[in-house]
Amino acid sequence: MDVASFCRQSRVLIVAGKGGVGKTTIAAALARMAALAGVSVLVVELEGKPGMPAAFGRTGELDYEETVLVETGKTTAEVRARRITPDDALLEYLADHGMKRISKRLVSSGTLDVVSTAIPGIRDILVLGRVKQLERDRLADLIIVDAPATGHAMTFLSSAQGLLDAARSGPVRAQAAEVVELLSDPARSQVALVTLPEEMPVNEVVEAAYQLEDRVGVTLGPVIANGCLPDDPRLAEDPVAAAAAAGVTLLPGQADALRAAADFRNHRRGLQEEQLARLAQELPLPQFRAPFLFSPTIGLPELDQLASALADGVARLDDSPPRTPVEARPGVTP
Repeated sequence: MDVASFCRQSRVLIVAGKGGVGKTTIAAALARMAALAGVSVLVVELEGKPGMPAAFGRTGELDYEETVLVETGKTTAEVRARRITPDDALLEYLADHGMKRISKRLVSSGTLDVVSTAIPGIRDILVLGRVKQLERDRLADLIIVDAPATGHAMTFLSSAQGLLDAARSGPVRAQAAEVVELLSDPARSQVALVTLPEEMPVNEVVEAAYQLEDRVGVTLGPVIANGCLPDDPRLAEDPVAAAAAAGVTLLPGQADALRAAADFRNHRRGLQEEQLARLAQELPLPQFRAPFLFSPTIGLPELDQLASALADGVARLDDSPPRTPVEARPGVTP
């Protein structure tokens, strides 16, 4: 499958994963990959982290107003980004429905927090409702949502169904129903889960995948394994012999240190492959691999490296339609 077709499978791609797996970086890499394929992107950030603009070489944090991260060029489409908070979403909702004066009073009186938390789950509905409106307005070819960490993401994505079950009528139910329609339509939204090739993150991403399909009814896209060590045959060679062949003279003790480092790296890669094989067995989803980057920061060069790796994963996909939800885990009778 080509990258442009992959990015146009669904108008909203929600990127979720456990805290610390590099979810925001992968969301930025997906945006970069799409832009390089000529697909315009709007990134929606929810937690106010500076990592997204920094990855594109920008400073500061995102605001409710859109920021252009990448301008349209000869070889790239535009990437814009914005932050959506429940309070800002509520104010815009009121303004769109002719209640701008009320929204101003809420701000001036300090009662905005009271209103936005009056109904359990309403804050998540406000944010998802805004994402739904952005999707309807077709402001970009692809909207990438940098979702909360999986613990909150489960509540975040299931809140609409909960409110739909609880509210019998009124604007809250109508908003919840529209959000459920968005999340349950694979042509409109999918979820990409991010993990690390380690035992605990793999356990959590498998559990999250089945819960998301069971409780939310979303369609899952590829699972992205971040921080993968490369498969380079040269790394299996004796590093001391390779150094000697390259004309490098090692000082006393360096040969032992070099061999110990190589053994550690090969051991880590062996564990990585075991976990990725287990992930493929327990979670029947296409698997993308993003490389481990030996860099203290993520900028455009690193982002391009990640985007290239993700594009390689897309190239291995066939052109079949999005996967339907699983009925049960492999080996488990429903």
